Amino acid sequence: MTRADLDRVIEIAESLKEASHWPRSAYLAALDPDAVPSRIALVAEDPSSGALAGYAVASLLPAQAELETIAVASTAQRQGLAQQLFAALTAELGLAQIVEVLLEVRASNQPALGLYRRLGFMEAGRRPCYYHDPVEDAVLMSLRL
Repeated sequence: MTRADLDRVIEIAESLKEASHWPRSAYLAALDPDAVPSRIALVAEDPSSGALAGYAVASLLPAQAELETIAVASTAQRQGLAQQLFAALTAELGLAQIVEVLLEVRASNQPALGLYRRLGFMEAGRRPCYYHDPVEDAVLMSLRL
């Protein structure tokens, strides 16, 4: 992901109610090579149009990483872009000697839970009433690479 991609990434996030709605400064931090923790930020293009259609950000805490966000524009969903993004992210994580990926997701976000399960993530626990507006649990998931 580059600074030039930021406006489209934010546009995608704002268009999806399930996506993380970060302030611009959080996306800029994801691109900062000196940030602690360090991060990997990737984008995916829509195969038909070539337009930026998805993104993923993971923070690195070797030997673990946290998948902070992964999102695909609604017009490009169900085309395998999230799986392609995660495959590219997994390759980058391997180079960084990451052996486990962690994440948390709203318990009601069934599309994301389905994706994570297809990718091999297993439920590791829950954080009751973690999210607000509406109040609901966070499902904690992990994947050994």
